[in-house]
Amino acid sequence: MGDLKFKDVTAQFDPADIEKNRVICGLSIIIPVLFFLPLVAAKDSPVGKFYANQALLLLLAEVVSRLLGIIPFVGGILGAILDVCIAICCIMGLVFALTGRAKRIPLIGHYDLIK
Repeated sequence: MGDLKFKDVTAQFDPADIEKNRVICGLSIIIPVLFFLPLVAAKDSPVGKFYANQALLLLLAEVVSRLLGIIPFVGGILGAILDVCIAICCIMGLVFALTGRAKRIPLIGHYDLIK
């Protein structure tokens, strides 16, 4: 099961790789629909794959949030709460990427959809 905090996995990556790709990784996290960007711009980068995966998870969470919003009243409230959580994760992920840290998103970040 996921953790309730951002799990730091920075030590798993080469510092030069992180430094070289931090801006492109930050873009993918702050705009999750661009999850594929690190896969294209830094295709051989392990940290790029990590951030592409985290962005894809955020994108899927956004889809779930929109689907919840379809349900009258309760779904709208749950969707709004999820939207706030997603926004916080996007902002924190951007800060982590730009400062050269790799941290997994709480609860869903431990899934690796992109290998």
